[in-house]
Amino acid sequence: MTRYSLDRLHEEVAYVAFHFHWPYHDIMQLDHRERQRWVAEIARINERVNEQGGGRR
Repeated sequence: MTRYSLDRLHEEVAYVAFHFHWPYHDIMQLDHRERQRWVAEIARINERVNEQGGGRR
Protein backbone atom coordinates (compact mmCIF):
# COMPACT_ATOMS: atom_id res chain seq x y z
CA MET A 1 0.00 0.00 0.00
CA THR A 2 1.33 3.42 -0.94
CA ARG A 3 1.18 6.23 1.55
CA TYR A 4 -0.81 9.22 0.36
CA SER A 5 1.14 12.48 0.35
CA LEU A 6 0.06 14.93 3.04
CA ASP A 7 0.66 17.77 0.58
CA ARG A 8 -1.69 16.10 -1.91
CA LEU A 9 -4.33 15.64 0.79
CA HIS A 10 -4.15 19.33 1.70
CA GLU A 11 -4.42 20.27 -1.97
CA GLU A 12 -7.55 18.16 -2.43
CA VAL A 13 -9.17 19.47 0.74
CA ALA A 14 -8.47 23.08 -0.25
CA TYR A 15 -9.80 22.47 -3.77
CA VAL A 16 -13.10 20.98 -2.61
CA ALA A 17 -13.52 23.53 0.19
CA PHE A 18 -12.86 26.44 -2.17
CA HIS A 19 -15.28 25.33 -4.86
CA PHE A 20 -18.08 23.75 -2.83
CA HIS A 21 -17.65 25.65 0.44
CA TRP A 22 -17.74 22.42 2.40
CA PRO A 23 -16.22 22.50 5.89
CA TYR A 24 -12.85 20.85 6.54
CA HIS A 25 -14.32 18.23 8.85
CA ASP A 26 -16.85 17.07 6.25
CA ILE A 27 -14.21 16.78 3.53
CA MET A 28 -11.90 14.84 5.83
CA GLN A 29 -14.70 12.37 6.53
CA LEU A 30 -14.68 11.35 2.85
CA ASP A 31 -12.57 8.35 2.03
CA HIS A 32 -9.77 8.76 -0.48
CA ARG A 33 -11.72 7.44 -3.46
CA GLU A 34 -14.80 9.57 -2.77
CA ARG A 35 -12.70 12.71 -2.23
CA GLN A 36 -10.91 12.12 -5.53
CA ARG A 37 -14.29 11.66 -7.22
CA TRP A 38 -15.39 15.12 -6.03
CA VAL A 39 -12.09 16.65 -7.13
CA ALA A 40 -12.62 15.18 -10.60
CA GLU A 41 -16.21 16.41 -10.74
CA ILE A 42 -15.16 19.95 -9.80
CA ALA A 43 -12.50 19.84 -12.52
CA ARG A 44 -15.14 18.81 -15.08
CA ILE A 45 -17.44 21.63 -13.97
CA ASN A 46 -14.57 24.12 -14.28
CA GLU A 47 -13.70 22.84 -17.76
CA ARG A 48 -17.30 23.27 -18.95
CA VAL A 49 -17.47 26.79 -17.53
CA ASN A 50 -14.17 27.72 -19.14
CA GLU A 51 -15.21 26.26 -22.50
CA GLN A 52 -18.35 28.38 -22.42
CA GLY A 53 -16.16 31.45 -22.01
CA GLY A 54 -17.46 31.76 -18.57
CA GLY A 55 -16.80 32.26 -15.06
CA ARG A 56 -18.56 34.74 -12.92
CA ARG A 57 -19.67 38.00 -14.40
